[in-house]
Amino acid sequence: MKNLNIRFCGIECENPFFLASSVVASNYDMCARALDMGWGGIVFKTLAPFVSDDVSPRFDTLDKGSGSFTGFRNLEMLTEKTLEENLECLYKLKKNYPDKVLIASVMGEKEEEWEMLAREATLTGADIIECNFSCPQMTKDTLGAVVGQNPELVRSFCRATIRGTNLPVLAKMTPNLTDMVPLALAAVEGGATGIAAINTIKSITSIDLHTMRGLPVIKNKTAVSGYSGKAVKPIALRFIYDIMSREEFRNMPVSGIGGIETWKDALEFISLGVRNVQIATAVMQFGYRIIDDLKSGTLHYLEKHGYDNLDAVVGRALPSFTTPEQLDRSWRNIPYVDYERCIGCGRCYVSCSDGGHQAIEWNARERIPSINSSCVGCHLCRLVCPVAAIEENKKL
Repeated sequence: MKNLNIRFCGIECENPFFLASSVVASNYDMCARALDMGWGGIVFKTLAPFVSDDVSPRFDTLDKGSGSFTGFRNLEMLTEKTLEENLECLYKLKKNYPDKVLIASVMGEKEEEWEMLAREATLTGADIIECNFSCPQMTKDTLGAVVGQNPELVRSFCRATIRGTNLPVLAKMTPNLTDMVPLALAAVEGGATGIAAINTIKSITSIDLHTMRGLPVIKNKTAVSGYSGKAVKPIALRFIYDIMSREEFRNMPVSGIGGIETWKDALEFISLGVRNVQIATAVMQFGYRIIDDLKSGTLHYLEKHGYDNLDAVVGRALPSFTTPEQLDRSWRNIPYVDYERCIGCGRCYVSCSDGGHQAIEWNARERIPSINSSCVGCHLCRLVCPVAAIEENKKL
């Protein structure tokens, strides 16, 4: 029988699927229900020395028009409970679920607070500490994503956290910068055991053109805040690749976050070298029950492809990447039309004519396309076809 066991930060996990630090992991009853359903671990909502006072409403979305959304924006900050209440939740969770992995997310404003939070979280029995250097809703120079853009603060706050604990320490990085690598290196220099990436991306999702107000509207105002959901997965994968392609991080434990909804999404992150994935927005949309799909789909994948365990998948896709200038510019893969599937909609013709290389001829009488000698193999036609009637040439 295949299993999903995997070691992360030296700790045996029954599977790599964890709840990310957010509203989905913010009290005992919620976390207990998720663990009972089969999640491998919890990253509890960020602990801080202060209590957050959140706004209402606090969410906005980009919709697919099918009742679900691709992008999700939230104005929520950190925990709305006292530090004492949260520490009690952590203690109770670890006591009642000793075989599950519990990660305590923490955030302070100065070194003394980071050290104190690490010490208190360690006493609850938590397995790992995650330093939140990435919350985009925090605007002080010593909190959240602002810290995550400052290598000196990342380095010093990692050192302070380590002074307060003997547990592995993850540095959760912000994507609100051009290059994450220098900040991740600063975290390692500060003693971080591993990296977690990414947190949400600063965004404005929509503006009501009738009222000329950004959404969500909070007493006639709104603010820039974090964007998550399926739409950020390509950006998250890019940042993960940037880290995992560097020799300095190759054997370091990394937790992948950002746009993971299905087992396929999770395996894409794992194939780039992560050993753990965190999920929040998908749970907010579909519930804790997605763990069934995550586990069964991954097990089926391992069986189908002949992998003994998840370790065989970790980092397997990394060698397929190179720099743009090193790609073979002479390579041409000219697609072809499967006329048995073609429905004659003309989308390929319109896209190629107006946005491509005018390489598709259109037979108006029979309503069928044909690819001519002007084709450069860009594959725009294949990507816009609604019925997958245009295929790659796999004979090359």
